[in-house]
Amino acid sequence: MNRTEFIIATAIVLFVAFCMGWFANWLVHRFIRVSGSDVEELEKMAQELHEAEETRDQAITYLQQREAELTNQISQTEAELSATMDGLREARHEAEMLRGELERSRAG
Repeated sequence: MNRTEFIIATAIVLFVAFCMGWFANWLVHRFIRVSGSDVEELEKMAQELHEAEETRDQAITYLQQREAELTNQISQTEAELSATMDGLREARHEAEMLRGELERSRAG
């Protein structure tokens, strides 16, 4: 193989490699190409996701506030119950004392 044949063979090999690379690039871009409507759909989905996250954050905040209110109401109710039970206990004790005095006065 002389010098001219070697240069031509090398040129043909490089041209074939270039064509294969270009075809592979075209093929990859053809399959992964994103159309304009797909981009619009992705933007719409991103906006909806953002709105859903805001709604979720608002719901979490509301639930935390509501939980704090209910916890406060429970604490107040428990305090009222405790005071009522103490008052009832004292009233029962006083009633027993009065019954005892009444029975002693009737017996005496």
